[in-house]
Amino acid sequence: MSARVALVDYGMGNRRSVEKALEHVGATVVVTGDSGAVSSSDGIVIPGVGAFPKAMAALHELGLVDPLRTLAREGTPMLGICLGMQLLFSSSEEIEFTEGLGLLPGTVTRLRTAERLPHIGWNEVRFDRPSRLTTGLPEEGCPFYHVHSLAPRPQDSSDVVATTEYGERFATIVERANVAGVQFHPEKSSGDGLRLLANFVDLCAAGAAVEGDVGLAAPASGRQ
Repeated sequence: MSARVALVDYGMGNRRSVEKALEHVGATVVVTGDSGAVSSSDGIVIPGVGAFPKAMAALHELGLVDPLRTLAREGTPMLGICLGMQLLFSSSEEIEFTEGLGLLPGTVTRLRTAERLPHIGWNEVRFDRPSRLTTGLPEEGCPFYHVHSLAPRPQDSSDVVATTEYGERFATIVERANVAGVQFHPEKSSGDGLRLLANFVDLCAAGAAVEGDVGLAAPASGRQ
């Protein structure tokens, strides 16, 4: 049975390439910015390329912030890609302090590296713990394609599934219960990226909510 996956369209991100990759691994994809269509799907993918404050403003304008938070709490599988992963966290310091969806505790900051930014290209990802997303991938890890200048700083180390290094070691796959994110682009990461997306679609097709402590994380700063 094919899973119906909502690909959130908020005007930022390479939606077409993600849509094609999800379809390739068997998903029925609905590209939408409508909260009703998002809510009626088996799973949700939040893509994204661009700046965090603009992305959150777009989600607020579409009325998607509260529905996404509710769906996460109810156990709907959710995957953030690149900027979409960063939006899952409490806040970001990009351009200005901005609150995120607050599904994972932690903040997003600029990569602490002397290397040239953005970090662009294939980089080896090391798996730190098992995850349903990495089923069937090499146990020691494998390369994925990254394009970013910022990275999340998870407050809880148990949320970190995998890390990679670019001047510093940072979280590149995170997961808590039904909410997960990848800093790289699986749709541009050849067979291993497609396998990760196929694992996510399988979770969506299973049709069972995943129990876990997913709630609204407090912003990482007292600023509003």
